Amino acid sequence: MQKRFITIWFRHLTTDWLTLRRPALKNMPLVFAALVHGRMIITATNAAAEAEGITAGTAVADAKAITPGLQVFDEVPGRAAKLLKGLGEWCIRYTPFVAIDLPDGLMMDISGCPHLWGGERAYLKEIVTRLRGKGYDVRAAMADTIGTAWAISRFGKITPIIESGGQVIALLPLPPAALRLAPPTLARLQKLGLYQVQSFINMPRPVLRRRFGDEFLLRLGQALGHENEMIQPLRPIAPYEERLPCLEPISTKTGIEIAIKCLLETLCKRLRDEGKGLRSAILKCYCIDGRLEKAEVGTNRATYNTSHLFKLFELKIDTIEPSLGIELFTLEAPKVEEIEPLQEALWAGKPSLDNLGVAELLDRLAGKVGADTIHRYLPDEHHWPERSIKPSSSLHEQPAIAWGVSKPRPTQLLARPELIEVSAPVPDYPPMLFRYKGRVHHIKKSDGPERIEREWWLESGQHRDYYNVEDEDGQRYWLFRLGHYAGGQSDQWFIHGFFA
Repeated sequence: MQKRFITIWFRHLTTDWLTLRRPALKNMPLVFAALVHGRMIITATNAAAEAEGITAGTAVADAKAITPGLQVFDEVPGRAAKLLKGLGEWCIRYTPFVAIDLPDGLMMDISGCPHLWGGERAYLKEIVTRLRGKGYDVRAAMADTIGTAWAISRFGKITPIIESGGQVIALLPLPPAALRLAPPTLARLQKLGLYQVQSFINMPRPVLRRRFGDEFLLRLGQALGHENEMIQPLRPIAPYEERLPCLEPISTKTGIEIAIKCLLETLCKRLRDEGKGLRSAILKCYCIDGRLEKAEVGTNRATYNTSHLFKLFELKIDTIEPSLGIELFTLEAPKVEEIEPLQEALWAGKPSLDNLGVAELLDRLAGKVGADTIHRYLPDEHHWPERSIKPSSSLHEQPAIAWGVSKPRPTQLLARPELIEVSAPVPDYPPMLFRYKGRVHHIKKSDGPERIEREWWLESGQHRDYYNVEDEDGQRYWLFRLGHYAGGQSDQWFIHGFFA
């Protein structure tokens, strides 16, 4: 695929931004200025100031002598970079490869994208029209190389779209500044009378290197396509991402469902062909008004099952607010794992955590009630109840030891034992009744005590004597007395769990 690039030049970036915030300044000459060696020097102007002959680099005092009504504002360091970052993120709807070109431009790798908008001319017109509609005075150009696109966007006078392979002809009439050369090099070229690229483009390379250095040849080679030039995108490009631009804005639930299905079919086919499955997916919806809507899903095991993934996203559709309409959908899979093809079973086996249906059921439950509400635990090598289990983040993790079955343990274990009031006949006897959360439970059956010593190598403290008790309603609890009997002190009894 032939590489194609677009560069966008914001001619009055910061002053346009100020005018958008303060519309009363729209037709007034205004500038930004910064203190340089004790003098206020203009760093940015608007179109009205340029019409008065004021340019960047002029002293504020001289500019006010030309235009007494000039509006001067202090330059804020980093403002241009912040504005370009925001505009670049907005442009990601047209291509994922968008980079900042300080101090006043953007660079975009658009290879393979223009046909989605009806061709290169319609594609470029769409971008420029939308940016101008936002209030920014922009010029843009398209070419095979970043260097040529940059040159045409700032110095071109004929067409903003350079046909593939036409960069040499396009550069010939332009000034040397179009090659992004350093000021000392430009001054040397000016002194030698080389006012256009065609004046030196055919000179021998050794001569150019000797007179102007390696950087000069690098910039010339980048513009002509002889040297590679990489851009650093604003956002890391996801290896597995699919994009779906819309000919008309989508604002209905049915339209969103169709878009999700199309994206899932394309992405899952690619994953299946590569023997991979996704563990998480992010749907991004770019709205006409500039808002970005997101929906994320996760799975317990890697999958490329389109219908299952659609069911997970279907639970999130109601949270998407299309507003005036969605013009671009993207679906990316930031977490992908290798997946082993499942062998067809010759006979039905017993369901287990390895069963695909179990994993899909957990995914759907997580989509409804939240992934944080579903937990899986494995046994751990500790006798102390709080440490006897550990959370597992995967269905595939196997326990290192077997579950203990010699002593009954409650189905639900409280994260922290809760204090209760207990009445017991004599020391070391099970309680007759206990009060928990304001309710008195009369005990009909009990079993115990089971003494569990504290793990002294981890912490110090008293042992616990546990009792399994059942109240008059048939409900069973796990109670314990902390330490030895201490003369009827009621603050030594606790409830720690509930049996099924």
